[in-house]
Amino acid sequence: MAVLAASSLCLASGQERANPLMTKSGLAFHAPEFDKIRDADFQPAIDAGIAEQRREIRTIADNPAPATFDNTIAALERSGQLLTRVQLIFNGMTSANTNDALQKVQEDEAPKLAALQSETFLNEKLFKRVEAIYARRAQLTLGPEARRLVEWYHQHFILAGAKLAGADKASFAKLTEEDATLSTKFTNQLLAAGKAGALTVDGAQALAGLTPAQIDAAALAAKDRGLAGKWLIPLQNTTQQPSLTSLENRDTRRQLFQASWTRAEKGDANDTRATIARLAQLRAQQAALLEFPTFAAWKLQDQMAKTPQAVDGFLGRLAPAATARARREADDLQKLIDSQKGGFALEPWDWTRYPEQIRKAQYDLDESEIKPYFELNRVLTDGVFFAAHQLYGLTFKERKDLPTYEKDVRVFEVTDASGAPLALFYADYFKRDNKNGGAWMDTFVGQSKLLETRPVVYNVANFDKPAPGQPALLSSDDVVTMFHEFGHALHGFFASQRYPTLSGTNVARDFVEFPSQFNEHWAFHPEVLAHYAVHYETGQKMPQALVDKIRAARTFNAGYAMTELIAAALLDMQWHTLDPNAPLQDVDAFEQAALAKTHVDLPQVPPRYRSSYFLHIWGNGYQAGYYAYLWTQMLADDCAAWFDAHGGLTRANGDRFRAAILSRGNTEDYGVMFRHFTGHDPEIAPMIKNRGLGAAPSAAPSR
Repeated sequence: MAVLAASSLCLASGQERANPLMTKSGLAFHAPEFDKIRDADFQPAIDAGIAEQRREIRTIADNPAPATFDNTIAALERSGQLLTRVQLIFNGMTSANTNDALQKVQEDEAPKLAALQSETFLNEKLFKRVEAIYARRAQLTLGPEARRLVEWYHQHFILAGAKLAGADKASFAKLTEEDATLSTKFTNQLLAAGKAGALTVDGAQALAGLTPAQIDAAALAAKDRGLAGKWLIPLQNTTQQPSLTSLENRDTRRQLFQASWTRAEKGDANDTRATIARLAQLRAQQAALLEFPTFAAWKLQDQMAKTPQAVDGFLGRLAPAATARARREADDLQKLIDSQKGGFALEPWDWTRYPEQIRKAQYDLDESEIKPYFELNRVLTDGVFFAAHQLYGLTFKERKDLPTYEKDVRVFEVTDASGAPLALFYADYFKRDNKNGGAWMDTFVGQSKLLETRPVVYNVANFDKPAPGQPALLSSDDVVTMFHEFGHALHGFFASQRYPTLSGTNVARDFVEFPSQFNEHWAFHPEVLAHYAVHYETGQKMPQALVDKIRAARTFNAGYAMTELIAAALLDMQWHTLDPNAPLQDVDAFEQAALAKTHVDLPQVPPRYRSSYFLHIWGNGYQAGYYAYLWTQMLADDCAAWFDAHGGLTRANGDRFRAAILSRGNTEDYGVMFRHFTGHDPEIAPMIKNRGLGAAPSAAPSR
């Protein structure tokens, strides 16, 4: 009766309406029925899903029959379908289209979901069944995917504390629940802090250097906030802000940078520092209960790198080359400032503006000259989709009949080379106040042959929305972002697993960014670029001279770009190698000491994310894993070198990559999978070369 009650809601008329989340959608690919779903539907559906999965887990654990793969492992895979369906949609909304009501549900449900996870993985009866199957796995007639799944469950039960004794098990569950609660709190604090931290400007003259369209957009953003007669620059969830490149007024640049840098450190309800200090401490305590020296040592067990030492060694090989180049770049910028009689020392808020001047002088290249050739729709259809067609034979047809959660979201049906329907793709590219910063991919429906589901994938970004009637023109970085996130989408489209746990992008953090980083390589590939880089007004293709300039400038400012990433990755590892007995940290002091200790404390090169707004590691599951972006650059650049040596952009190469990597999910050891494609262990030399950091020995990073 509880489930039935939860599945209906009262209408104003007194009649009851069915909760659309309680049953599979009848739309194509079981796509969410956004035209029917209401905010009030989520909490009862999540609660019903939790209750249902709790019953299913109890049934599996209490089964009197001897443990078999089907009645235990496969049964676990079949369990929780209601909860999974609701959570995938709910997570999409709370990250891309949230509001106060959804945030309240998120906070209420986080501890319940964490408790369910703890109950499942700390269930002694259930673990004994998994352990019995694991012990006999060699004697069972299991295929490679099924055997991998048994090993996955066994490892994750142990990593989740299944072997803990009574008191320690209870403590671990309590810490897990607190982690989930604080992570949700951090995410909501940060979203509010980012919104409140937007820079308000009283006069348009302070925005000199921005285009008329950008100034109009700033006026519209202010008007939407009830600030008529003012201009507003929203914050992107990175340290540096896109407008800093163009703003001529140095004081405006300083104000915008400081708004970004201190957004979550105002001493108000949105100040995240107390939240993250406790998160770091409790994560270290979780690891100690499992007899790991640090949280990172615990979390890296199922990653490709496997140990914190391997990560530190990898980053240690990159940092000296990156910081050395960044220092040279800083010297060049200071010389430019001095030559212009600037009378000031280079600061972080100057960095993105002055390199543009050097780039223009050295390469005669200006981002404003490039943007007219990068109109968003053209980049998507004639760039991103074109490359996918050339490599994998995919075609895309817009579906305007399917409902979306926001009017700017577009939906495409993806068809395989054989003509068979493959997936649905949702594209949500414009910035909104109720959207998390950054860009990401996720799924509304995951792929599984067992559950007979096909992928429904979405990409989200935070590009500036143009004023009405104006085109959406992208920067070079925005274009790369589109290709990057679509690389994740391809990983989701091509999922071909029986079991949902191993399907598609359900892989290690330091492998999941490999397909996306690799897909970036096609953004400026000659054949792809020529197909989409068309002037939005004249219809003329980008002149070859401008193409040549873009290529020549490809690694311009590479020292800065790499150093800010390495600094963030090292900051993450420092937080997550905290001693379990350490007291709560002073966040600012810890950050300063961590950057100094790892020799990346360049005053003009702040980390890409400061601790207080580092969403990846405090709210998005990348704790002790932000290095993955760099690790997977190594994998992607090594893979791109293979493509270059074997004919480049061809269907044969694309099909090989699809078969070896994109369609494999987590069905094989990642190192083995990589070797199957390239014929060797990962090599760092292509990365050093491709990222403009000089030469490096080709030996693989130690693990």
